[in-house]
Amino acid sequence: MINSLRLTDAAIRFGGTLLNPDCEFDGVSIDSRNIAEGDLFVALIGERRDGHKFLADVTDRASGLVVSAADRDLPLPQWVVEDTTVALGQLAQLQREAFSGTVIAVTGSTGKTSVKDLIRSILGGLGTVHATKGNFNNHIGVPLTLLDIQQDSDFAVIEMGASAASEISYLCSIAQPHISLINNVQSAHLEGFGSVAGIAAAKSEIYSSLDAAGTAILNLDQQWQAEWMALIGERACITFSLDDDCADVSASDIEMMESGCCRFTLHLFTDTSLESQVVSLAIPGRHSVSNALAAAACAMAAGASIEQIVTGLEAARSPARRLEVKALAQGGQIIDDSYNASPESVRAAIDVLASRPGHRVMVLGDMAELGADAQQLHREVGDYALSAGIDQLYTLGSLSASASAVFNGQHFTDLEDLKVPLFKEIERSDLSLLVKGSRSSKMDLIVDILVTGKS
Repeated sequence: MINSLRLTDAAIRFGGTLLNPDCEFDGVSIDSRNIAEGDLFVALIGERRDGHKFLADVTDRASGLVVSAADRDLPLPQWVVEDTTVALGQLAQLQREAFSGTVIAVTGSTGKTSVKDLIRSILGGLGTVHATKGNFNNHIGVPLTLLDIQQDSDFAVIEMGASAASEISYLCSIAQPHISLINNVQSAHLEGFGSVAGIAAAKSEIYSSLDAAGTAILNLDQQWQAEWMALIGERACITFSLDDDCADVSASDIEMMESGCCRFTLHLFTDTSLESQVVSLAIPGRHSVSNALAAAACAMAAGASIEQIVTGLEAARSPARRLEVKALAQGGQIIDDSYNASPESVRAAIDVLASRPGHRVMVLGDMAELGADAQQLHREVGDYALSAGIDQLYTLGSLSASASAVFNGQHFTDLEDLKVPLFKEIERSDLSLLVKGSRSSKMDLIVDILVTGKS
């Protein structure tokens, strides 16, 4: 945490009622199982669990409680509020206001975590960087990330996700970023927004919420860039593009290597000069070049030089289960992209697989949250895999059957049945096997089974 707070600080600022003597705390927990000594415990009410049921479990470690229903039998200080989730955000807002470093906010349909990690890698050459852990990017994860910032950090890179309109605005009201980016807008999570245009409108809140003195990072390759530019208005803006060499940050001479990773020339335009350097990424995929440009633009806004940007980009590695290459004992390789899936990210992963030599196999689970177009979108990725020259497609789930039908692949509804052909496939020393699917498809289980060789 940045610095110690007292419950009175929160109550004076945001209201509510204080019960029992005040307390000071420098840590906040929402999980009774791992609360540290002296932490403030916030009793969140979720769909499946109510933190108020565990108050007695934390009395010997917590310094105080945030509750929506006071427990007068407990001697601990209690801040009694209407909504404990809102109160968590308010505590985070207090801590954010005490932070003197630079805050960078990143949203987008895909690539948020990759861009966040690339920014962290670059800015690590300039100072101490605090960044979102895992996928803590929602109305609970963002406050917890902010509450975990250390006082001596120079930068905070905050990943923001959304499942509905107004969520990004809310997260920005807490995080108060200096630099804001929409990496892209794609058809992920269509079910929650109704259309890709709805997703674009929700993501654009990151620009309309930006302070007048802030800097917007704009992807010129997105069809909504004109609307976003209008929202950005008079704010400072740094543009990036894979296709437009007039952007402030651009790339040329993009070359995909046998590993599936790209080498390219990075160009940075400033008011006074053009600087260029060659970058060799260790993260697979042509789409990773776009992610690298987005990260470079954010780092440029934060004061990084081109040398620091190149060093940071080349040092970065794939996040866990995002095009992560894993060796098989038999000599082949698995490309573990099981973290999540959208139609666009599936096509990007297919491109990586298609660039590799040898026998190329894909295992695809269902892509979730695609709404009424789900069957058609699965058919389209099956056709894309066929056109890319993938040698074999195995699918698991119900929706993915549409992809298998177009490809003339093999579809399974049971993991045990799928394991039989996959264990035969991994006997090949020239195998490149891509595993992809939404988190709900649990494709990570397939990766772990094949890597360990244990069924």
